[in-house]
Amino acid sequence: MPKISFENYDAEGFFDEMFESDKQVKSHYALFYDRMQKMGIKKLNILQHSTDRVQLSLGMTFNVYSDNQGIERILHLDIIPRIISGEDWDYLEKGLKQRIYALNMFIDDIYNDQKILKDKVIPKELILGSQTYLKQCIGLKPPKDVWVHITGSDIIRGADGGYHVLEDNLRCPSGVSYMLENREILKRTFPEVFEQLSVRPVMNYTHNLRDMLESLSPTGDNSIAVLTPGIYNSAYFEHAYLAQQMGAELVEGRDLVVKDDIVYKITTKGLKRIDVIYRRIDDDFIDPEVFRSDSLLGTPGLFKAYMKGNVVLVNAPGTGVADDKAVYAYVPEIIKYYLGEDMLLPNVQTYICDRADERQYVIENIEKLVIKQTDASGGYGMLIGPKSTKEEQKEFIEKIKKNPRNYIAQPTINLSRVPTLTDEGIEGRHVDLRPYILYGNEIKITPGALTRVALKKGSLVVNSSQGGGSKDTWIVDNI
Repeated sequence: MPKISFENYDAEGFFDEMFESDKQVKSHYALFYDRMQKMGIKKLNILQHSTDRVQLSLGMTFNVYSDNQGIERILHLDIIPRIISGEDWDYLEKGLKQRIYALNMFIDDIYNDQKILKDKVIPKELILGSQTYLKQCIGLKPPKDVWVHITGSDIIRGADGGYHVLEDNLRCPSGVSYMLENREILKRTFPEVFEQLSVRPVMNYTHNLRDMLESLSPTGDNSIAVLTPGIYNSAYFEHAYLAQQMGAELVEGRDLVVKDDIVYKITTKGLKRIDVIYRRIDDDFIDPEVFRSDSLLGTPGLFKAYMKGNVVLVNAPGTGVADDKAVYAYVPEIIKYYLGEDMLLPNVQTYICDRADERQYVIENIEKLVIKQTDASGGYGMLIGPKSTKEEQKEFIEKIKKNPRNYIAQPTINLSRVPTLTDEGIEGRHVDLRPYILYGNEIKITPGALTRVALKKGSLVVNSSQGGGSKDTWIVDNI
């Protein structure tokens, strides 16, 4: 069988996860590379088509918010995995734990003593003026002082191979079900090489998630529910999957009722108490009596029950303030302030448009920068300068001038690449990395992650809503 040719594979100008700049295969990829060569491109394509069918049969689909056609799509799983050395992973894990400890302390502080604001480490107006800062949470002390129980931080590698945190997702981070299902599919696709590499397991995630949720139970009954917006939500597959894997109730807001500040699920046999809710709806929609009065997704009285300690919401309401992309720029100071340590896992350089000098720099160099809306996600509200038109740049400059607080800018980073199976053969595609972190009695990080891949040639946008796909992420020590 003819070997797969990488003669035309472009490994220049980017950090490639599989190849050195001289196209030598990196040691942690050597076993997989040899296996690919033995299989050949035809066999790889057959396995890829089989993977697509498996995803459809499992219901691993999502809807795109902007897709008016309402067509369900699979989150395309490319069968060439991303392989990360155990040494690299241990470094990432240490940096992420530091970050989550500090961010959790920050959130607790700004809703209580506000010491960091009084000491003028962060501008008071930046926090109190954030759309995600909830005045209703002032004075709140969640169980065990943990606000951020579940996090999915996005990590990238630049041209030098260094890891950087691109953003923090502290509200309702999605994608973990794809990480888990991707692993099950890839284990069956490449069983021999998977076994030889002793890939670190990820399947304990749902057990650890259940244990973490149970540890928060105010009654000890461990009656847990996953609160979903419903079947039309883009991540409904994940909501249903996690509920099923944990043996938890899958509920919508209309399935719950609050009586005497206690939350119950309505069943055919009467009311069943719920004391821990893993919510997958945003703060604004939790309770129409407290937040958006037009919300049909939440449950009246839910927030009051939470404030009285009769139910636990995971993640805690109000955590979104640390998701604000302007707050992200201050994470080095946050870590130093609360932990007295230098940041282990660096941020990407960030320009805050609310600062006059930085705003002017952004406007003058907009064609070189990535502009992001501070309260947006999913690849929306963003301009990639080098790939934008003069008209688009002009439009964003006007937006920045009109509301500078709402925008930050970062240099355009050439994300690292991983060989990916395409219609034209194996080509490099840009990727990021989303590890999943659980914080209950202690912080646990699953030794794997969702690698998101930009399937469009040359694209730097990996979000599924913008045409991205995924890869299984193998953490290996046997190299």
